[in-house]
Amino acid sequence: MIAHHIHDALAQVKQLQALILEKRLFRGYSGIGRMAGGLAALAGMIVMTLPIFPSVPNAHLLGWLTVLIIALAINYGMLMLWFSTMPASRRSIRELMPAIDAIPALAVGAGFSLALVMHGEYDLLFGTWMCLYGLVHMPYRNSLPFANYLVGIFYLLCGSIMLAWPGASFTNPFPMGLVFGFGELGGGFVLYQLNKETF
Repeated sequence: MIAHHIHDALAQVKQLQALILEKRLFRGYSGIGRMAGGLAALAGMIVMTLPIFPSVPNAHLLGWLTVLIIALAINYGMLMLWFSTMPASRRSIRELMPAIDAIPALAVGAGFSLALVMHGEYDLLFGTWMCLYGLVHMPYRNSLPFANYLVGIFYLLCGSIMLAWPGASFTNPFPMGLVFGFGELGGGFVLYQLNKETF
C-alpha cells in the first residue's frame, strides 16, 4: 500500500516537473524563419563563389552583411508576428526576455567585427562570428530544447577551429556558408519540432 502511494506521488512530481518545464519553453522563435536564414547563408555562399563576384574582403563583407540583414529581418519579423498574435493579457516585455538575453552577445559580436575590420584582420571574422553566435545559444539552455544548446556547441567548436586554422581566408565563403547554412537549418528544425508551426 505504501509503495503504491509513493509511486503515485513520484508520478505527480514528474507530471508537475514536465508542466513547469513546458511553461518555461520560449516559443517566440520561428523554426521556418531560422531555416530561411540558413538557406540565405547557403545562397550567399553560392553567390560569393561566382567568378563575377569580386574576390576582395570588402565585397565579401558586404555579401555577409546582406545575408545577416536578410536573416535578421526574417527571424525578428517572425518574432514580432508571434508577439503581436498572442493574447493581449500575456503581451508584455517579459514574454520577449529570452530574445532580449541574446542581445549582449550579438552586440559584442558587432563590436568585435568592427574592431577586426578596422585593423584589417578579416580572416578572424568567421571564427569570431561562429564563437559569439554559439554563445548566443547558451542563455536558452533552460528555455529551448537541449538540441538547440547542442547547435550552440557546434558553432563554438567550428568557431574555435576557424580561429586556429592557419589557412582560413575571409574570401573563401565555404566555411561560413556551410557552418551557418547547416547550423541554422538544424536549429530551425529543432524550433519547428517545438512549435509545430503553421505559418
